[in-house]
Amino acid sequence: MVHFVDSVAKLATAIGARVKQERQARGWTLDHLAEVASVSRRMVVSVEQGAVNPSVGTLLRLSDALGVGLPVLVEPPEPKSVKVVRYGEGAELWTGAAGGRGVLVAGTNPPDVMELWDWSLGPGDRHASEAHAADTKELVHVLEGAITVEVADEVIALETGDAIAFPGDVDHAYANPHTVPARFSLAVFEPGVGGASAPSEPLHG
Repeated sequence: MVHFVDSVAKLATAIGARVKQERQARGWTLDHLAEVASVSRRMVVSVEQGAVNPSVGTLLRLSDALGVGLPVLVEPPEPKSVKVVRYGEGAELWTGAAGGRGVLVAGTNPPDVMELWDWSLGPGDRHASEAHAADTKELVHVLEGAITVEVADEVIALETGDAIAFPGDVDHAYANPHTVPARFSLAVFEPGVGGASAPSEPLHG
């Protein structure tokens, strides 16, 4: 448990440092980043100080506003083209009330950002996600158990071995309405991150 708490605190500190670095590189004030990302100034300050474990939604807002993509915020700078993430080294960015976990295990840099996640959902766990940037695509492959994927107003039931491709630029959710845990891999493709404007220009999202 102590190791888990330490790793969460270390991740929050690393994310905060990276957000601050990216913000300052653009000459942006705290207020400007808060406005562009549609989050409160207090949240930006708390994230940069490593004082909070921000939600996936908040991190997506910040990474999209900065034009860097989510993987950049949770990974240390890596000059090599080959990046290896060993078992247990992924960034745990979500935990569910029933023991579920959302772990970002690998990702690419902008402009075309690909994220690879390892998700588990305990019985009754549900993770809702607001619409991502335009043209975002998601792929889910169920590895253990069964889940439902909600895409806009549609609910799709998936069993072990089933897969689904769907647009990520609409509201969506992953849920486990069953009595046994479930696990699935998730790939998210977000094209053209940061391409809407130059780094010094305000971004619109």
